Amino acid sequence: METIAKLKDVAEHMDLEPAEEQPALTAPQQMRIAPCGQVLSKQQKPAKKVDLPIYNAKVSGGKTVPLLKTMLTTACERNCFYCPFRAGRNYRRQTFQPEELAKAFMDIHRAGAVDGLFLSSGIIKGGVTTQDRLLDTADILRNKFHFRGYLHLKLMPGAEKDQVLRGMQLADRLSVNLEAPNVKRLAMLAPKKQFAEELLRPLRFANDIRQSLPAHQGWNGRWASTTTQFVVGAVDETDLELLFISELLIKKYKLSRIYYSAFNPIKDTPLENLPPENPMRQHRLYQTSYLFRDYGYDLEEMPFDADGNLPLDEDPKVGWAKENLLHEPVELNRAEPQTLLRVPGIGPKGANRIVWARRRGTLRELRDLQKIGVQTKRMVPYVLLDGKRPFRQLSLFD
Repeated sequence: METIAKLKDVAEHMDLEPAEEQPALTAPQQMRIAPCGQVLSKQQKPAKKVDLPIYNAKVSGGKTVPLLKTMLTTACERNCFYCPFRAGRNYRRQTFQPEELAKAFMDIHRAGAVDGLFLSSGIIKGGVTTQDRLLDTADILRNKFHFRGYLHLKLMPGAEKDQVLRGMQLADRLSVNLEAPNVKRLAMLAPKKQFAEELLRPLRFANDIRQSLPAHQGWNGRWASTTTQFVVGAVDETDLELLFISELLIKKYKLSRIYYSAFNPIKDTPLENLPPENPMRQHRLYQTSYLFRDYGYDLEEMPFDADGNLPLDEDPKVGWAKENLLHEPVELNRAEPQTLLRVPGIGPKGANRIVWARRRGTLRELRDLQKIGVQTKRMVPYVLLDGKRPFRQLSLFD
């Protein structure tokens, strides 16, 4: 089978691996289908065109990069219960050699179809051996083909510290799929994986490297960011369990992103008869993880119900504000930036604009905020402007 056809075959299930796509509420990741061919330049006309799924990925700085997501092999010796690539499943497998995959990607890149690569793999002959093959592919891309674009590289279960370091010298981002929030839930989801020894340890290695070695040793003069993913709704885990480990990963291991993937059953897997998870639950988990990462919230502040889950019908930031700000509203002219971030409708950019504007005069009306680009619709019950609760004013800016 020709290489492009193999890539297309692998792509069938790659939407299960969120990378840098913006998480959506109802649809999975935003995707465009790009015609690409095995060509060497934008000027040359491809002899044959094929459709490949190209994902619009948001990378650091807000830049959008067309990203190819693929795997070195879809063969796997692990039997994770949710996974389409699990051992023993009746599924056609595809395998690339490192040079073969690197060359195919570069052909697509030179054709102008992609600027980034997300590279994962099934596990064959153990995680360490598989990691070496992933690193070989990345090394060929960087040092033989001189690819300078975006590279997201998977860390395999059990990856060793020197492998993590090498990955951080080649990639912009590294990730490990934890899949479950703790040992108990992982045993129900992926019984051959070891939570601390195989999955958490590579993330700890990455953080140790960032703390102990100078950033100029990393790719392009900075260390790779790290992320992880959880499967949501397959093994009765609670939001509290997921967010407990998420907060730990963000604050202790300095992960830049947590991905939550609402469970959808796949035919011919042990979990095929389970119902799909409500995508709204995935959405609430994302919102909460951003509150940890960007807004300074703690786990104890989240509005969990008696079962340890977030309400699906309310934004967690609004839930916190109802409990804490309705009777003690925030005076926008005096509040510290971190306090401003607690107000629904105010994000980091909005907080900075408010701080900038009040240096130039007192904020007295909602239109003063609207003029500087701050959305006021959600904040009204929770703020004071010059000592007064604002009137709700209809505005074209809302």
